[in-house]
Amino acid sequence: MTHTAHEGVVDALPASVRDDFPIFATRSGPYLDNAATTHKPRVVLDAVIDYYTTANSNVGRAYHELGRLSTDVYEEARASVQEALGARHPEEVVFTAGTTDAVNTVADGIGRRLLGPGRAVLVSGMEHNSNLLPWRRLAEETGARLLVAPVDARGRVDVVAFTALLGPEVRLVAISHVSNVLGTVNPVAELIDAAHRHGALVLVDGAQAVPHRAVDVRALDADFYCFSAHKVYGPMGTGVLYGKRELLDELRPPRVGGGTVKGVHAARPVRHVPVPARLEAGTPNVAGAVGLAAALRYLDGLGREAVRAHDEHLVRYAVRRLSERPGVRVIGAPEDEPSGIVSFVVEGVHPYDVGGHLDARGIAVRCGVHCASTFLDDLGLLGTVRASFAVYNTESDVDAVVEALDTVRPDFWTTDHPTTRFL
Repeated sequence: MTHTAHEGVVDALPASVRDDFPIFATRSGPYLDNAATTHKPRVVLDAVIDYYTTANSNVGRAYHELGRLSTDVYEEARASVQEALGARHPEEVVFTAGTTDAVNTVADGIGRRLLGPGRAVLVSGMEHNSNLLPWRRLAEETGARLLVAPVDARGRVDVVAFTALLGPEVRLVAISHVSNVLGTVNPVAELIDAAHRHGALVLVDGAQAVPHRAVDVRALDADFYCFSAHKVYGPMGTGVLYGKRELLDELRPPRVGGGTVKGVHAARPVRHVPVPARLEAGTPNVAGAVGLAAALRYLDGLGREAVRAHDEHLVRYAVRRLSERPGVRVIGAPEDEPSGIVSFVVEGVHPYDVGGHLDARGIAVRCGVHCASTFLDDLGLLGTVRASFAVYNTESDVDAVVEALDTVRPDFWTTDHPTTRFL
């Protein structure tokens, strides 16, 4: 089960894992943009195809065999997510279109009841736009304040400063478990505990955490926790909102329509069904949920500790190799508690020129602001080049990046648009 060893450190996953992913039969170059989306193992693709070929029907509506079968596999997928997150009840798992949709569901569903003039929502300075803009809009629309906890020099939320911002006016806290820019891991259990002591509810953006570490929402005592299937080897267009049952019951449904009510009469109040169906209006992405469940089982089969050890190994290897190259600077301290991401800059070269140079050599990375421009502003950076790892990556992928950097030079973006940034 091992394939490489450097300085006495042995990787925890075999290189043959790559064979589980059909896309690599057509693409040979390193794919290092996994924080944006991961590729899908064959078992996930097979699960989606099997659903459509053996069970395809709408859920919770039809009184026939296929309808019952489709409902069963949908609810089995929900139970798989419940088990993966350590939730108390399957009803605490709501399927969404992704992390962005999940955050908006909470912001729209409970935020207006909790926020208003004289109240505040607290976020961190590292948040992805998906965990910043819904709260910013909510604060603007309700007259509440948006408070921002600073990030320290090593790329983590400053716990002391965070705690100092808490008080009776703060009713909601939204925080990333893992930074999508630097890969640094926040002490979310400690932050949640501090927020609860001050009476605030906490939503955790776990999009970059679930692919790389075991998550126990009850141990964290998170009020809400969300992630996206496509970042954890599942299909696009599917995500999860975990919420404590009593809090989900309080959410105003973000959409109304089929499957959410017991009956409708023009002259009578609408009676909604219980959660989670009350929060899943319309036809759900059943195949997406089935694919997500298959992806979670795939990770369990590899071994969650082995996956985490593999990620840690690659991050530390990448930090060491990149730091050895003159003119390359790793941002933050991803080696402190590795979680699959290493961001770096090349002195005198625009991040887009670096990304283009790597792409021309068949290496896929992300370059830019990573939908977190305010964080990059605070770091004093135009952008970064981000290498993000998955189970199918190896040391040779890191080596390919480092070798390609030997020939990178300033190009179009550096010379003609040195301050341009997007994405």
